[in-house]
Amino acid sequence: MPRVILFNKPMGVLTQFTDTKNPTPRPTLSGFGLPPGVYAAGRLDRDSEGLLVLTDDGRLQARIASPKARTEKTYLVQVEGDPSEDDLEPLRKGLVLKDGKTRPAKVRRIDTPGIWDRDPPVRVRKTIPDRWLEITITEGRNRQVRRMTAAIGFPTLRLIRWRVGDWTLDGLAPGDWREV
Repeated sequence: MPRVILFNKPMGVLTQFTDTKNPTPRPTLSGFGLPPGVYAAGRLDRDSEGLLVLTDDGRLQARIASPKARTEKTYLVQVEGDPSEDDLEPLRKGLVLKDGKTRPAKVRRIDTPGIWDRDPPVRVRKTIPDRWLEITITEGRNRQVRRMTAAIGFPTLRLIRWRVGDWTLDGLAPGDWREV
């Protein structure tokens, strides 16, 4: 039976177990007591937070990470500005980024989610509103959600992966993990 670990990756943590490329080591997965022999199924940028699935099953790992498998990934995204439904339409249709056209995303405006505070906090600008979106994609290109929101003129301020396939972040505080 493959092991599957759900981990709530805090902001600033690398999605790897070692950091040999940097002269000043940065926080990695090794600091959270995760069991040996599991590896991240996909990546989550250092400046992003949320659900990271780890497994010891290479086929499951590849299936989660592969764009061909079309595994849904849902993100809670705080953007600068307040996009209208018309502003969000290009995301729903798919838009062209430098590495090609994205698949259509599911996007909806949401109220501020009841989640943990970020450390460091998101910069607040009194003259510029912000808005939370829920964005579901079936790809996973490098920094894709950030590039998508920037392409429509609403840069991402905070990005939290909430769901991968059927697994969610429910009940996991930043830095916590559970085996499923």
